Amino acid sequence: MNNVNISVSRLPHNLDLPLPSYETPQSAGMDLRAAVDGTVEIPPGGRALVPTGLKIALPEGFEAQIRPRSGLALKNGITLPNSPGTIDADYRGELGIILLNTGEETFNIKRGDRIAQMIVSPVIQAGWHEMENLGETARGEGGFGSTGVAGGSS
Repeated sequence: MNNVNISVSRLPHNLDLPLPSYETPQSAGMDLRAAVDGTVEIPPGGRALVPTGLKIALPEGFEAQIRPRSGLALKNGITLPNSPGTIDADYRGELGIILLNTGEETFNIKRGDRIAQMIVSPVIQAGWHEMENLGETARGEGGFGSTGVAGGSS
């Protein structure tokens, strides 16, 4: 397993919360916590930007991906509408998590609740090489489910 050090700065509304951490030795994601005062209510179909009280400085060549927590998604219908969200290496603002309630009941977020996962990944920046013909493949231009349907037309 590869390790990378990330500089982190806590804002005043995060000072009493734990830093993001891996819950098990082989976890891919670190849990992010809500740095809210009181309770944030998200009605069915509603969204909220939830502060974490953290700023980070990722090393060049890395990104942080913000993903939903599976338990919140299954039990409460809480997801991230821009999943995965990307934190670029040059961003220095507070990490804010956009939560969407797809459930049927209002969801309440309290201080310290684990609201999302953060996965740190290496980044490869691609360059373009423009060509008239991209070459043939067995799949060709079939898309939108064409590889799993007999006849390839759906």
